[in-house]
Amino acid sequence: MVHSVLTGAVYGVGGYPVTVEVDMAEGLPCIDMVGFLGSEVKESGDRVRVALKNIGYTMPPKRFTVNLSPAGIRKGGSAFDVPIAMAVLACMGRLVLPKPGKIMAVGELGLDGGVRGIKGILPILLMAKEKGIEACIIPECNRREGECIEGIKVIGVETFHEVIDYVDDPAAFEKPEEKNPFKRKKKNAQQKMPDFADIIGQSVAKRAAEIAAAGFHNLLLSGPPGTGKSMLAAAMPGILPPMSKEEMLDTSKVYSVAGLLNEDAYFIEERPFLSPHHTVTPQALIGGGTIPKPGLISLANHGVLFLDELPEMKRQTLDMLRQPMEEGKVTITRKSGSYTYPCDFMLVAAMNPCPCGYFPDQNRCSCSEKEVHRYIHSISGPVLNRIDLSVSVMRNSYESIRRQEKKEMSKEIRKRVLKARKMQQMRNGKNMFNSRIPASQIDLLCRMTKEAERIVRKYYSTKDLSIRGYHRLLRVARTIADLEESEWIGSGHILEAASYRGMLDG
Repeated sequence: MVHSVLTGAVYGVGGYPVTVEVDMAEGLPCIDMVGFLGSEVKESGDRVRVALKNIGYTMPPKRFTVNLSPAGIRKGGSAFDVPIAMAVLACMGRLVLPKPGKIMAVGELGLDGGVRGIKGILPILLMAKEKGIEACIIPECNRREGECIEGIKVIGVETFHEVIDYVDDPAAFEKPEEKNPFKRKKKNAQQKMPDFADIIGQSVAKRAAEIAAAGFHNLLLSGPPGTGKSMLAAAMPGILPPMSKEEMLDTSKVYSVAGLLNEDAYFIEERPFLSPHHTVTPQALIGGGTIPKPGLISLANHGVLFLDELPEMKRQTLDMLRQPMEEGKVTITRKSGSYTYPCDFMLVAAMNPCPCGYFPDQNRCSCSEKEVHRYIHSISGPVLNRIDLSVSVMRNSYESIRRQEKKEMSKEIRKRVLKARKMQQMRNGKNMFNSRIPASQIDLLCRMTKEAERIVRKYYSTKDLSIRGYHRLLRVARTIADLEESEWIGSGHILEAASYRGMLDG
């Protein structure tokens, strides 16, 4: 007789149900596993056999056939050990399984019968909730992560004995549960970010950063070394609006699939900030591998991706950002299937004005005009065309360093950003920043005064803007108007937005 247990697996950042079927029959003693399996799944039979033996359940000398359905999707990972062991025990008559569709089980087995953690708990539990599963048996070390999904009972187990105890008598199996997991205090895995008050001078760059944060616009900082570009970028998360629960869950799923959540940091509550080195490979940045994994752009989902020394990055690597920046997702295709990962990030990039970094200071810059031109144009036009604001971060004078002036803290700037964000939510929708306004709704959501429209028409003709550049100009102007709590885009808003185009318009 065939016994089956429902489990789950991850495809991209989504979960899908897998049915583990086990049949015990006469024949050569072995565990035969089928169902389009990765090597780590094929090894599951040996782990299950030894684990059961070590907890007192020796498998009889029979032929066990294990099928993981659906067979058309390649399965990887070690999450199938626990459900396979449950179905094997049922075949041996040592365990009575509940009715199909009531519980789901996932987890890796150690040789001593311990249940170890796995990747991708969040998408699996979300799928189980959608399928109407009542309870899910998961490793204890994944329990806190799993309890962030409301509407499904999560049973954390440390040993396979606990799995058996729960299946035998769910009512008698009790473990303390924490209520309201969103209110539990979580350790912040991110390093302490700098405050805008720590950044000396750079009022223009700070204003551009505030606009970028309010509308979630892409920002390019250009200037000599040591002027505060990296510090400005690192301070950005401190003025960004807080994440909504939908954004938290969307980002946490990516981290869950990547195996980056643990008992201390088991849910992403703050916008990520990632800063890869300029030698980062395309695979690490975009994602990939034989079995694709999320890249840095996906780990920065709903957060900030900071690319320092932008012209030093390989042009091929930068050009791979073009489609993800536009669509907010990346699709990686392999022979085993196509995997889609979210990557709705805010790009903050920094660059020097020339190879030596000091152009146009003739006393310090040793670069020729040709070298400067080649350096700046090493960044392709289509990539620059997807950046909304460009600002120069110039060297501070000695007087500005010593001047005792009032400095705005990040929390004060964030208050204005939050006001602008509320205006966007009322006008655009709950989760749509100004930078994500669809082209089809530009005329509706970015209404201009007649004078503003006259300036835009002249600027469009003078700078020979592309349609994308025109739309980005209006989106930035819309954010500036929101910061001033204005329903209409005025001429001043357009002029300020145009002042931040800089090198973006050639």
